[in-house]
Amino acid sequence: MKNVLHLPYLFLLAIVNPLSAQNKFSNCSAAFLNDKRIVTEYSTKGKSTVNEKATGQLTVCTAELGPTANKPVEKIVFRIAIRDKDSKTLVMFSDQAFKQIAIQNILKKCKKGDAIVLMTSDNQYALPHNEIIVL
Repeated sequence: MKNVLHLPYLFLLAIVNPLSAQNKFSNCSAAFLNDKRIVTEYSTKGKSTVNEKATGQLTVCTAELGPTANKPVEKIVFRIAIRDKDSKTLVMFSDQAFKQIAIQNILKKCKKGDAIVLMTSDNQYALPHNEIIVL
């Protein structure tokens, strides 16, 4: 009798779970430094770089992307890791999630050639240019 009572819940999960997967990576997002998009172009050819002396606020935002305008819309939560240039080891910058952070705080732990790796906390956000090379 106990198994019969759980059948409606299992049926509901079977319906709801596939529906939630339909929104995977459906919202475009990009990294911005002082509200300026970091990636050179939002395409497979785009490159994300930052000078080791850069200052300002790093954010990941949903974005209005187009041929003439690229502006941040809404800040989203992200995490940060650093990929070492030489060993290619990926290390978490912090256990904390951010909506914005002073980039100079991240750059203190980087050297030229390292990559700042940004990770979204929600799979509804596509962030294809998530590695920022430190120059």
